[in-house]
Amino acid sequence: MNRLVRTVLGDVDPSTLGVVLAHEHLIIDSPVVAAKWPQIHLSSVEEAIAETREIAAVGVGTMVDAMPLNAGGDPGRLAELSRVTGLNIVASTGMHTAKYYEDESLLRADAQQLASWFMLDVIEGHHGVKAGVVKVATAGQSPSHQEQRLFEAAAVTQESTGVPILTHCEDGRGGLAQIDLLHGLGVSLDRVAMSHVDKVTDVVYHRDLAESGVYLCYDQGLRTPEQTAGLVGEMIALGYGSRLLIGTDGARRTLWSTLGGSPGLAWIQSGFRELLVGQGLGRPQLDQLFVANPAAWLAFGPES
Repeated sequence: MNRLVRTVLGDVDPSTLGVVLAHEHLIIDSPVVAAKWPQIHLSSVEEAIAETREIAAVGVGTMVDAMPLNAGGDPGRLAELSRVTGLNIVASTGMHTAKYYEDESLLRADAQQLASWFMLDVIEGHHGVKAGVVKVATAGQSPSHQEQRLFEAAAVTQESTGVPILTHCEDGRGGLAQIDLLHGLGVSLDRVAMSHVDKVTDVVYHRDLAESGVYLCYDQGLRTPEQTAGLVGEMIALGYGSRLLIGTDGARRTLWSTLGGSPGLAWIQSGFRELLVGQGLGRPQLDQLFVANPAAWLAFGPES
């Protein structure tokens, strides 16, 4: 069975992805976000095009947008962005934490209903633009009942379609409880990437996560570059280089250089990459982090 990566412009061969940023935020547009968190309100395709052109210019080929449709993501605008810039963009189905939702019916939906929505996003798409990952989230150390239903729906979606899972770990924590839940649901843990865990500096925590087989998405390199680069170096020294992904989690207007912020999303491939070289990483390790690992995580077989 041929494996593919599902982008907003169609399925592509994993070998064509190039450098991948595994947890990004290019469009976030909802009434909730606009009212409560204007600093992460990213509604403009034109602004996103300007910033991502700088990313493409430093050699990035693919970005995974981590905002599900009903939390402010917009597959149609991502498709326009991809067409203009030439970047591969992978959109997310699933759900974020409850604070992003005013529609109580979404939060009350059972796992079967959620799974049907998620599978529709993967198989048919929103106006034909399909999702290539399913996003799930927990807000604490242990999943709530609503979050357990969400994880169950993601497990059903993955079993039916093969699509990879991306998890949100609030403040980097709760990862071990997520692993226990996913394992109990029969999810193949090597199809799972856990975001924001580099907010936690305890290397034992990172080792325990990696031992399960999940990918660890280190996405705080724009905010805490030395801390994140140091964790990468330590984990590679411990033999876990094959379990690491890199992203920017660039959901702040103050991070985008084209909006007057700093250091700019493209810095992950310049200044942050230099920090990784300073940790002793050579070309093989950098290619593993940015190319081989994300291609392996994102690739799945076409659904029946």
